[in-house]
Amino acid sequence: MAISRDKKNTLVAELAELFASSKGSVGAAYTTLSVSDLQELRAVAREAGVVIKVAKNRLVRVVLGNSDKFKAADTSLLTGQLVYAFSSDDEAAPAQVLAKFAKTHPALQLVTGFDATGSSLDTATVIALSTLPTKDQLRGQLVSVIAAPLTGFLGVANGAQRGFAQVLSQHAATL
Repeated sequence: MAISRDKKNTLVAELAELFASSKGSVGAAYTTLSVSDLQELRAVAREAGVVIKVAKNRLVRVVLGNSDKFKAADTSLLTGQLVYAFSSDDEAAPAQVLAKFAKTHPALQLVTGFDATGSSLDTATVIALSTLPTKDQLRGQLVSVIAAPLTGFLGVANGAQRGFAQVLSQHAATL
């Protein structure tokens, strides 16, 4: 069904704002997903701070072509029916949300992406991005790496005191 020029202009403006403000965006093919599946995807994405948009690839090409940042981006992978995911907080979140949803809905397949610098990402890069740990997981790993030497040192320091106390306790028991 054709949409009016006003709706197209509104959609182009929305997409331009989303691309400009996002740290990462990903496009995924969704050919056989139902409307209820897409609504479920939107709900899951909203919880993760990701915005989902369905738009014609021609309109996305117009947005990318009009943007100075994305003018040189490769748009050759923008084919078929694509759903676009945007995140202004996390570079990997759109890919992670779509990949997690694709596990239960195999009809959804990651296709392409764009980073904050305006570069396009191929399918392999988007899939690799989707397997990265989240920022919170990375922070937790960093804290554990920083705390590991201190924890080990405290274990060794307490071990000597604990051993000395056990020797005194056994010596007192024999008296």
